[in-house]
Amino acid sequence: MIPDANRCNSMMSAYGMLDNIRAHSFKVEKVASLIAKGLTGAGIDISFAKVSAGALLHDIAKTMCLDSDVDHAVKGKEICIKNGFSEIADIVGEHIYLADYQPCNSVTEQEIIYYSDKRVNHDMIVPLEKRLEYILERYARNKEALVKRIEDNFRICREVEKKIFRYLSFTPEDIMQMVN
Repeated sequence: MIPDANRCNSMMSAYGMLDNIRAHSFKVEKVASLIAKGLTGAGIDISFAKVSAGALLHDIAKTMCLDSDVDHAVKGKEICIKNGFSEIADIVGEHIYLADYQPCNSVTEQEIIYYSDKRVNHDMIVPLEKRLEYILERYARNKEALVKRIEDNFRICREVEKKIFRYLSFTPEDIMQMVN
């Protein structure tokens, strides 16, 4: 089952999602929906329902994981499965790192949420480089291996950006204006 917006909001409340994380999720949903609309207009088969629900619930476990070492993407996938949302579980589970990025395959809902999440810092749409700076400062804690992992992840995200935008009639820079 794919939850609608009302069910997603209920889930956010049930899992105690903080207001700032909720605001971030709503903004990610706007970016992801804009991209999905453009891709479907270009003939790419994308599920709007999966994109919307995946974006709204991508951080469903973040609040509960804030003071722990638990990976909130993994926990979020578990929550989705537990609640019967298996159709978006992988989207939620891969919003930080894509499990199997295939540059030559068609754009996927996972890639849209993964990319859209990287474009939203708190509740502001930002370029990838600005989001990378924030994530390095907030999470890397000057640990060389973690810095490398984050930078490698953003290298893949830049590839995903190119893959997505080759089909769109707008640029990554246009997103800020189009959503705000």
